[in-house]
Order: sequence, then C-alpha cells, then structure tokens
Amino acid sequence: MPDFSYIARDLRGQRITGTLSAASEAEVVAVLSGRSLFPVQVAAEKTGSSSPFRLGGRVKGQVMAMTYSQLAALMRSGVPLLRAIHVIREQTSHPKLKEVLSDVHARVEDGTTLGDAMSRHPRVFSEMTLNMVRAGGEGGFLEDALERVAEFTEQQDDLKSRTAGALAYPLVLATVGSVVVSGLVIFFVPQFAPLFAILRQRGELPMLTEWLLWISNTIRSYGILIALAFTGLFLFLRSWLSTEQGKLTADKLKLRTPMAGSIFLSLAVARFCRVLGTLLHNGVPILKSLEISRGAAGNRVLSAAIAEASENITAGQSLAEPLRSSGHFPATVVEMISVAEESNTLDSVLVQVADNLEKRTARRLDLMVRLLEPIMLLLLALVVLFVVIALLMPVIKMSSTI
Repeated sequence: MPDFSYIARDLRGQRITGTLSAASEAEVVAVLSGRSLFPVQVAAEKTGSSSPFRLGGRVKGQVMAMTYSQLAALMRSGVPLLRAIHVIREQTSHPKLKEVLSDVHARVEDGTTLGDAMSRHPRVFSEMTLNMVRAGGEGGFLEDALERVAEFTEQQDDLKSRTAGALAYPLVLATVGSVVVSGLVIFFVPQFAPLFAILRQRGELPMLTEWLLWISNTIRSYGILIALAFTGLFLFLRSWLSTEQGKLTADKLKLRTPMAGSIFLSLAVARFCRVLGTLLHNGVPILKSLEISRGAAGNRVLSAAIAEASENITAGQSLAEPLRSSGHFPATVVEMISVAEESNTLDSVLVQVADNLEKRTARRLDLMVRLLEPIMLLLLALVVLFVVIALLMPVIKMSSTI
C-alpha cells in the first residue's frame, strides 16, 4: 500500500503530522477520524521519495538519551508502549521530536513494531538503536534495550561535548592566527616590495624573503581561484564521503591516523563490546548479537572483521580467533574474550572490557587535547617567526652596506 503524509489537529487544536500506509486518501481520513483527529491535509508520497521527517534535521543526543530513558522508565512502571510514547510526545518541547513521535505512535497503533516504526526516521534513530530496539522487542527485554541505548547515547553525546569544548580554544587560536598571518602576507609584505626589488637587482635578496614574496604575490593574484579550488575540493570530498566507498576509505584513514587512530579504534571496540555483552546477557543468540553489534562499532573496517567472525562461528570456530586474525582488535581484548569463552562468562567480560577501554580512552583523549594547545602555539610562533625573519633579513643586509 502507498504511504500518505498527513497534517491533522487533535481535540485541543494541536498540530499533528505523520504518515500512514493506506489504500486511499479516504481510508487515511477514516483512520484519523477514528483517532479523534481532524485531517487538514492528506497527500500521497511519491514513490522513492523520503518522508518529510527523514528530510528534517537531527535531534541532539542529550534529548534522545532522555527520551529513551523516559520511555524505559514508563514501561517498567507498567505503562503500555502506546501510552508511554503519547506521554513523552506531549511532554517534549522539541518540535522535530514531537513530529517523529507522532508518526511512531501512529505506526505502532496500526500494528507496526516499535523498531520498524522508528526506522522511518534514520536521521533521528541510529542503526544501532534500531537493531537494539528490534532485538529487545523480539527477546522481551525492550526496557533493558532502551536503557542501554540511553546510556550509550548519553556517553557518546558527553564525549562529543567534552571534545568540542576542549578543541574550542585551539581552533579559535588557529583561526585568529591564520587571519593575522594572512593579513601580514597580503597587506603588509607588499609595502616592502620596492625595497626588495632593489636587493633583487643586486642579487642580494635572501631566499626566505623570495619565498615570502612568492607566497604574497600568489595569494594576491590568485586568491579567488585558490578559494574556489578549495571550495570545490571540499564539496567533492563531502559528496564522495557520502558514498559507501568514501565512508570505507574514511574509516580506514581514521584507524591509521597517528595518535588519534588508536583512540578511534578503542572507542569503536568499546562500543562493540558493550552492545554485544548486553545482548548476550539478555539471551540473544551469538550470531544475532554479532549482527546487531557490528553496526554499533561505527567503523566499516571493524564491521567487516566482525562479519567474518560471524561466518567463522557458523563454521564452529570461537569468537576470539577471527578477531585476532583480523589484526584490528587489541591483543589484550582478544585474550580476555578467549578466556571468557572458555569460562562461559563472555557477556560480563565484554561489558568489563568496554568499561576499561572507555576509561583509558577518555584519559588519552584528554591528554591529546591538552597537547594540542602548545602545539598550535608553537606552529603559530614558527609561522610568525618566518615572516618576521624574512622581512628583517633584507633590512639588515641593506643597513650593513651603508
């Protein structure tokens, strides 16, 4: 059946939007009327087009974490799923989330599972969230799944906030430094051109000054073209990185980046271990758990290694061996998984591994960010020193000949 997007009003006059699968517009109107909603607009969605919700913006991680936590708490208190979604929708002040929850509520009311209803909004609900909710719904631990998703989302949002806050000063420093140096090169250096021309005729212009003049003249003559070239390169890279091949290449480069690569790897492995341990603890079969947790890693290189591990497990091998042979998982992590498999404590050990990795990675990330500030200051000082020396050397040379 085709999908219809609708705009309606409830008994209090509140605007409700969503989508419904129905045979005709008349059926959509009938369904909405049965829900005590007054249709304002009903329109069929074009084939292959995205719903209006998927085209919208994202919702902050902190808001989503609170939503998952509230939904789990309401359900643990005995509130039915539909009623719980309705309560959260009425309480939230976030317009985007309110629209999304309205659509999810309508689809669940029509008999769609919560995971499938949420999958209509991939810009709001991540793949890991969808897989966890589906597994929780099928395995009867939906409340636990929502709580784990809330914890995971909150941790990710906290990590992003801390990193952004720590990088704010180095980025401001780099921006101000770039503006100052650019101003010197574009506007200040050309003032010395007549003096430098005399020394060039004598063959006495220092090489550093020649380089500085070349940089200044290039920027002044081709600055617009250079800016357009960088803009075009940025747009091309952004488009290419949205492709599957681009995303795979980016994930490979993340793991190979000096210093930061080990942090990316540790965070991805920690996410994988936490989700896998949670699923196994709730009785989800190992193959299904691996299928879900590979998406939680957030890195296609690791996901491929986990997929290969799933195939080997199907063939009767252990989990640790294919992870070790992939070369991407830390040796200590693989060893702990191997011992846990032998002692039948894989679920608890995986969660412990995730805790240790996250704590260690947080310390390393803080250290790396703290090192950025002096490094940025040093680089800025070197650039300014280069400009000053390149300007002073000709002056000193001329004064020595007088």
